[in-house]
Amino acid sequence: MSSTLLELTRSAHEEVERLERLIVKDLQNEPASNKDRLFQSHRVRNMIDTISSTTERLTQIYEDVDNARRDEIAALGGQTATGNNVFSAFYDRLKEIREYHRRHPAARVVDANEEHEALLKEEPSIEFSGEEAFGKYLDLHELYNQYINSKFGEPIEYSAYLDVFSQPHKTPRKLKSTRQYREYMESLLEYLIYFFQRTEPLQDLDRIFDKLVSEFEEQWENGKVQGWENGSQENGHAPSQHIVIDLDYYSTVEELIEVGPELLKEALGALGLKTGGTVLQRAERLFLTKHTPLEMLDKKHFAKGSRGTEQNGVAAAPREVDQLKSIALMEAKLKKLCNLLQETIERTKENIQKKQALTYEEMEEEREEEDTQVDTESDDDDQQIYNPLKLPMGWDGKPIPYWLYKLHGLGQEFKCEICGNYSYWGRRAFERHFKEWRHQHGMRCLGIPNTKNFNEITSIEEAKELWKRIQERQGVNKWRPDLEEEYEDKEGNIYNKKTYTDLQRQGLI
Repeated sequence: MSSTLLELTRSAHEEVERLERLIVKDLQNEPASNKDRLFQSHRVRNMIDTISSTTERLTQIYEDVDNARRDEIAALGGQTATGNNVFSAFYDRLKEIREYHRRHPAARVVDANEEHEALLKEEPSIEFSGEEAFGKYLDLHELYNQYINSKFGEPIEYSAYLDVFSQPHKTPRKLKSTRQYREYMESLLEYLIYFFQRTEPLQDLDRIFDKLVSEFEEQWENGKVQGWENGSQENGHAPSQHIVIDLDYYSTVEELIEVGPELLKEALGALGLKTGGTVLQRAERLFLTKHTPLEMLDKKHFAKGSRGTEQNGVAAAPREVDQLKSIALMEAKLKKLCNLLQETIERTKENIQKKQALTYEEMEEEREEEDTQVDTESDDDDQQIYNPLKLPMGWDGKPIPYWLYKLHGLGQEFKCEICGNYSYWGRRAFERHFKEWRHQHGMRCLGIPNTKNFNEITSIEEAKELWKRIQERQGVNKWRPDLEEEYEDKEGNIYNKKTYTDLQRQGLI
């Protein structure tokens, strides 16, 4: 290594200190929006990564495996291999320094103030899909299609899937050992980790997972993992969820036959044993495992190519246990990530429900409003708007005139219990909200049609009472066969159904 090793060490220390000062200065600035917060977090994350790599390089220099640093320090005192000529060592070192700077013209003293503005205003490139709206919502459509087209999934709506994907423990255990389920869990976990790293770059996800794994190992040994209770490995056998028949309750083969051929076949298949033959043969084969470990059974009892056998016929159940354990660990990581992203998941649900209630024209109008708001924020980021009365913002991004505020009664608050006690400011907004998605969703949850009869009604009890009266009124106007259906006797007299039936029972007709 060249004699500029100490200069490299000095410049590395300088870079670390400069980046530390930049991180402190950047974090002292309060972000104005969620977009600015993400940019700030990613800037800080990039600087932290640079500090880590520089520190690793410094550690290698200080370890001095090739004694290059020790030789260079000795050369500073004129102690060279050719003698103790201080002047010759000095000029040799000066020549090497000049050669180094000739080859590296960019290696100069860094002015911290010069690069502060550029670094603190840098906008890192962050990849988000249109559906994710710059980290505001999740985009699980591809995983949703994978779920509904699988054997373990159900044909449900996307809005219902947002409630289901975070609860893998509800999936039947027999479907979790399939390759399709493993691939789905790997894809889902990979997406959530990537999304979390993009939206929360300053969180140490590795440390969170390390703590999770230690807790999971303890729970797995005690059989307390949710959805995998009593599923830990015992004596080399497969987990108990695969043993559908508890042989402790059966003392003879005849008693085991009463279980039936299908359950016997399923239990044999779970252990990797042959599943063919008569009911008696299956029962005898399964009953052998009650007192004999799988690894001690004869090779002839195992199915060919079974995952439960090796070449010598010894049971390889521990490998299957490890595979199931890895799936259980993925589920535990998935639940942890869902807890960390709980607010984002709730926002995604609300956004999907809102889209389902909006028409195409309303969705276009909302998209235009969002675009206008983004443009206004980008143009006026550096301007502080003076708004002591806290008036609503107009189309130009400035507070509306006070007379207009009073004219539309925007200082008057209207609350709607059906909308979850949401506040509407001004009579106009209050009247308009009865046709909007939030009120429509609330009425749908109550099981009441959102018709004109329920305009101006904001109380849940009043809406239920009115709906009850409407149903009763409709019931009075309905055709009642016992009173209005006509019957005629032999003499031509007309009776309703009830009267005719009573007279007929009395023998008068």
